[in-house]
Amino acid sequence: MNTTSRRLRRTAVAVASVAFLPLALTACSDDGDSGSSSDASKSSAKEKKADESPSEDMASMTKPFGPACSAVPEGGKGSFDGMAKDPVATAASNNPELSTLVTAVKKAGLVDTLNSAEDITVFAPTNDAFAKIPKADLDKVLSDKAQLTKILTYHVVGQKLTPGDLAKGSYETLERSKLTTAGSGESFKVNDSAKVVCGNVETSNATVHIIDTVLMPKS
Repeated sequence: MNTTSRRLRRTAVAVASVAFLPLALTACSDDGDSGSSSDASKSSAKEKKADESPSEDMASMTKPFGPACSAVPEGGKGSFDGMAKDPVATAASNNPELSTLVTAVKKAGLVDTLNSAEDITVFAPTNDAFAKIPKADLDKVLSDKAQLTKILTYHVVGQKLTPGDLAKGSYETLERSKLTTAGSGESFKVNDSAKVVCGNVETSNATVHIIDTVLMPKS
């Protein structure tokens, strides 16, 4: 092969190499951007999910929940907004579903005690909860102030309990003995017997969890 032919061949190889180099760089760049874009999308999705979860959890932790909440009036003193403005005994008196409890609280002379307390939790039995007790037994309890006070103060805990606290706990009551709570989501029980049917109801000085069974302290 003469000198001119060798020079022409080297020139052709060099041109081909130069032409291939941008294509190779472009291919590499496309692969990198694709991976980066995919990773960025995944990261963004994770961040969005992480941002949404706390707000959703917080919403369920701060609002009333449970099937019996639908019976609460939408407006007036007996509504959630209305009860939030009054101390707990007064707020309960504006809820027709708690009229038996209010009568019991008055008979025990606990209205001022409950209204003046700060940051407490009241597990409030509904009228139907009291109706589960045989009438003769209920009448007997209502006429025995000492026994009535013991039962009612067993429904009061000296701190505010959120749904998160209800998930699993043991809490001392004003009666001086303990009650237990367990559950998750919007399903909770007290002492493994009373269901929370409308929880997280706020009053000006207490959190109220309305229950379907009257709690009885151990003798």
